[in-house]
Amino acid sequence: MKKMMMMAVMMVMTISANAMSYTKAKNEALFLSDKMAYELNLNEAQFDAVYEINLDYLMSVDSPADVYGPWWNRRNADLRLVLTAWQFDKYMELSYFYRPMTWHNGTWTFAVYHHYDRARFLKPHPKAYKSYKGGNNRKPAHHYADKRMNNSPHSSPAARDHKDRNGAHNPSGNHKDRNGAHRPSDNHKDRNVAHNPSGNNRRSGHFSGRK
Repeated sequence: MKKMMMMAVMMVMTISANAMSYTKAKNEALFLSDKMAYELNLNEAQFDAVYEINLDYLMSVDSPADVYGPWWNRRNADLRLVLTAWQFDKYMELSYFYRPMTWHNGTWTFAVYHHYDRARFLKPHPKAYKSYKGGNNRKPAHHYADKRMNNSPHSSPAARDHKDRNGAHNPSGNHKDRNGAHRPSDNHKDRNVAHNPSGNNRRSGHFSGRK
């Protein structure tokens, strides 16, 4: 009997260690959404929705088995309704957005911290950060479709492969303006961002995930 009780306690402790508290989920969703807003050029309504979707996902993951399970699929389905075609294509190409978290050595790990300094925020906080408590991913799947914040249908051509005015392939994604002058792609970092594309950031990007 005593042994069974001890096993039950250990199981509860394991679940608690894996589950993410609301405060942790809220802060991680804010940081992730802020970088998505910057790189995907989100408008205000999209930023609010992306924050809500990310928060719902993080709050729904209770164990490592959930990371790429049904809640991850729901996150992608909701984001498809919120983002334009080119934004969604770019989102899928950036693994630190598309597969944002893993469970490693007893902690949740976020890949976005290999690319951005933890202390840097690039946008004002979305309105939903103060008011949203979660739960939209438990509503019908068309919830975000009804918002009509996506002005570009997903049947439009993907923006993964860019071409210049003469039809030449431009894999870098850099564009030219009407005069042919080079215009950097939207993937550049501003002066205030400590960008580290090598992934060798000294900051671990880890947190314990304990409530």
